[in-house]
Amino acid sequence: MAEACKHPAVRVVSRTEDSEFVECVQCGEVFDSEEFEDMRIEESLRDGEEDKE
Repeated sequence: MAEACKHPAVRVVSRTEDSEFVECVQCGEVFDSEEFEDMRIEESLRDGEEDKE
């Protein structure tokens, strides 16, 4: 199974008063920028757990 894209580069595609949406340049997925930041935090936590093993 192919590994999911980790969204190495994103660009802003829409911005409103209280939200911002970004698109992954590599896979084209669009998501809320806050969701993107949460994904980065979760990924770094997972990487830290793997280092302990």
